Amino acid sequence: MTAVKDPKTLADRFIAYLTQELNYSPRTTVSYRRVLREFLQALASDAHITPDDIDLGAVTAADIRAWAVAMAERGITARTVRWKMSAVRSFYVYLCRHHGFTANPASDVALAPVPKRLPGFIIQSETLEALSDDGVNTASFTDVRNHLAVTMLYETGMRASELISLTDSDVDLSRGELRVVGKRNKERIIPLGDHLARAIRDYRLLRSKTVGVSATDTFFVRPDGRPMYYGLLNRIVHAALDPHVSSPRRTPHALRHSFATDMLNNGADINAVRQLLGHASLATTQIYTHITYRELQNNYKLAHPRALKD
Repeated sequence: MTAVKDPKTLADRFIAYLTQELNYSPRTTVSYRRVLREFLQALASDAHITPDDIDLGAVTAADIRAWAVAMAERGITARTVRWKMSAVRSFYVYLCRHHGFTANPASDVALAPVPKRLPGFIIQSETLEALSDDGVNTASFTDVRNHLAVTMLYETGMRASELISLTDSDVDLSRGELRVVGKRNKERIIPLGDHLARAIRDYRLLRSKTVGVSATDTFFVRPDGRPMYYGLLNRIVHAALDPHVSSPRRTPHALRHSFATDMLNNGADINAVRQLLGHASLATTQIYTHITYRELQNNYKLAHPRALKD
């Protein structure tokens, strides 16, 4: 292939477009950048050239299909292959709209459908056991902070990234609500229950004594005042859930799934749950109705005499 446009520059501009124009999160743009790097390296390897010498306008559907087959042969799951192909397809859509490309070779590559995977969630009784106030050292800043973080994930349905980026001014106890900035900078308001409001007051008092200031930029901080980060939050959730939870998925996102599932199981309107979760489409929220129906089926099979096997 003969280079007509610098592929690395085009990839960088695409990532900038995702960040600045579409407000994609840093985590998502890092993933897109990694996929494009893999894609360019695969094309270069097949053509025995360097990635800088690739002519993106000369790439064919056969080239992209060969990349997908190579990934599958390395044991990469169909779901991951499909996501990477989608990223490349989006890249070419951008090139066609903004850089004069005339064709999207990725759009001509058909992929096998991926079975729907139901989100992992935690049984309600196990979640409530894990979130019990018993055993929390109310004099320990880290104990109180950790317990509040896990409780807030379950009681609000926030994403881990939303909880970490929560600012102190986003938590308004006088109005009894949280202001959450979700994907693509979309804001939503989540009401606070009385139990969660009391826990927030206790945390703020202890935070003031520990950090030495009455308010911090981010709501959740470490003892030295620096913000919490995802790895720390993930460890906190694992430690809280491990002794009580049978599900193998013991992550911040599992608590978000549990929030949605338990809300629907207890009679919440699906549109209200959609708004609380920050879903743009009702179809995204409807997957939780499949979970609740599955639980209903399991309960029926276990309890109804005509459903019991001999």
